[in-house]
Amino acid sequence: MFVRLVEVKTKPGKAKEVCNTLHDKVLSTLKAQPGFVDEIVLVSDPDGILAMSFWKTKEDSERYNREDYAKVSELIQHLVHSKPNVRAFDVETSTCHKIAKGRAA
Repeated sequence: MFVRLVEVKTKPGKAKEVCNTLHDKVLSTLKAQPGFVDEIVLVSDPDGILAMSFWKTKEDSERYNREDYAKVSELIQHLVHSKPNVRAFDVETSTCHKIAKGRAA
């Protein structure tokens, strides 16, 4: 299992609008991607957002990054201070996804 972590700092008061955009316009794109497992979006006061997308493999995540992520970034560009910070991780442990170390459920 693999996770893409996208961190953004929104313009003041725009965190809810970014979350709505992610829910209304991005989630359907993610669900259509091969290897997509789940998306979790966290909001911190006042204007921080952390989005974690779970993927079956690193290759699935990288394909999404190459082919579709730029479109997603464009959707929220006017609502954020700067380009989102994207990091990637192998999932070591997860109780909610019942993941064995280094393997998809």
